Amino acid sequence: MSSGPARGPAGRGLAWQVEQHFQTVISERQTARPKAFMKLISIPANPVPDNFVAGTLKTPDGVTLRFARWLPPAGRRGTVCIFQGRSEWIEKYFETVRDLRARGFAVAALDWRGQGLSDRALTDHRKGYVRDFAEYDTDLETLMREVVLPDCPPPLFAIGHSTGANVLIRAAYRGRQWFDRMVLIAPLIALGGVDYSMGTGSLIVRALRLAGFGAMYVPRTDTSIVESRPFLGNILTSDPVRYARNAAILEAEPALALGAPTVAWCDAAFRSMRALREPSYPARIRQPMLIVAGGNDQVVSNSAIEDFAGVLRAGSHLVIVGAQHELLMEQDRFRSQFWAAFDAFVPGTPLY
Repeated sequence: MSSGPARGPAGRGLAWQVEQHFQTVISERQTARPKAFMKLISIPANPVPDNFVAGTLKTPDGVTLRFARWLPPAGRRGTVCIFQGRSEWIEKYFETVRDLRARGFAVAALDWRGQGLSDRALTDHRKGYVRDFAEYDTDLETLMREVVLPDCPPPLFAIGHSTGANVLIRAAYRGRQWFDRMVLIAPLIALGGVDYSMGTGSLIVRALRLAGFGAMYVPRTDTSIVESRPFLGNILTSDPVRYARNAAILEAEPALALGAPTVAWCDAAFRSMRALREPSYPARIRQPMLIVAGGNDQVVSNSAIEDFAGVLRAGSHLVIVGAQHELLMEQDRFRSQFWAAFDAFVPGTPLY
């Protein structure tokens, strides 16, 4: 009789069996939500911008995603697609939608799988979970194929924040040339502080995941909803009004909220960050990019962003001194600097 660990089909071990269990859970949960859950949430402090279409998409792997697009204003000049960061949702960017439409753009946005009102994989909806960032790649491909390319006026541009910026970088590396230009805000290339993405943190979450704990919250993390915490001491924005506005959106629709990431999410993020940190990775990208970082960002590593931008063939890099991680949720004096850089970069002719 064997004394080794129990193994499943084709000699696979416990970690594989646990992953298959969660795939079963995912399959059971990936049915379309009621239409009431696919509306856009409007509150007096954050009304829905006019002239929108909202709906759902089904990815090739069976996940239901929520999307919204805003029709082009008179004298249209193209479309900007907004790709949010981890734990964010479409409503958080209504102000940004207005800013873009005032510039003449149509706008498209989605909720990534596992957040907003898109399908969530686990029974505990507050847990941020994906198996691999390739799942986000699938979400992006689905939005482009089903909504943006057929229904949104060219030329196409993109704004990606944090995790969303990471996914856009991955798309550019794969040679997806949907966008004339990309604007990346605080891209998730490495975490702030110590070089955690290449250190003990990644080893710990990898070991926990292999042991079958992928659906567990990362140990020693605050599992509460970020926007439910006091403004004082937060590391996302220095603007109390916009911080309170986002908290009010979640109060109006608690289903939008997301807590801390799981072990599986962090393991997937570390693997994606590790790939981006290879010097050959940015060197192969020919997509014109403007990377904008906040000088006081404590979430992602500005030094890693600078290193990455320095190797890009068609990229530029701007640091907005004093701004924190969520630049589009920041004070007006920081946001105005971002929009000045955006306006100078986006209307120009391609660099390649």
